[in-house]
Amino acid sequence: MERPALIVIDMLNDFLAEWEPARKARLIQSINELAEMIRGHGHSVMWIRQEFEPDLSDAFLEMKAKGIRSTIKGTRGSQIISELHVAATDVVIVKKRYSAFFGTALDEALARIRPDAIILAGINTHACIRTTAVDAYQRDWAVILASDCIDSYDGEHHEISMRYMKDKLAVVLSNREIRGALRRAG
Repeated sequence: MERPALIVIDMLNDFLAEWEPARKARLIQSINELAEMIRGHGHSVMWIRQEFEPDLSDAFLEMKAKGIRSTIKGTRGSQIISELHVAATDVVIVKKRYSAFFGTALDEALARIRPDAIILAGINTHACIRTTAVDAYQRDWAVILASDCIDSYDGEHHEISMRYMKDKLAVVLSNREIRGALRRAG
């Protein structure tokens, strides 16, 4: 891992509003530490956020069927939480489905920077993290799951998804282990 790109998924106001404060704070702190570490080594940080039109015309089927109004364009809920340190040089990409690759410009952004690995962070492990990891793996990217920086509102499915992905689709590393790998790479 000499030129990784960090991809942080769905750390949005609507998704984190009901999280237990200490758990949310730990996740935010870990992601901020990792983003600073990645930038400090001259590598790219990308933020992926979900957003839908107010009439849900671009929303997925469950949202339309149940009238779920979450992460609506132009609302505070669709924005990255303010406690995260998004730099002006970071890339922000809007997605409409679970995977950060589906119908987005992520492939093109990665082609421009040509990382040798993708580090995934954010929420929710069993949905957006997992589908993005699968799609990255299918594109032959080396995938790293930043274990300190990934969580889900559903603890059971978080654990199941991490076990499923570990050593099949991705390597699981802590922030400390990522820091060591970056130092070794120079």
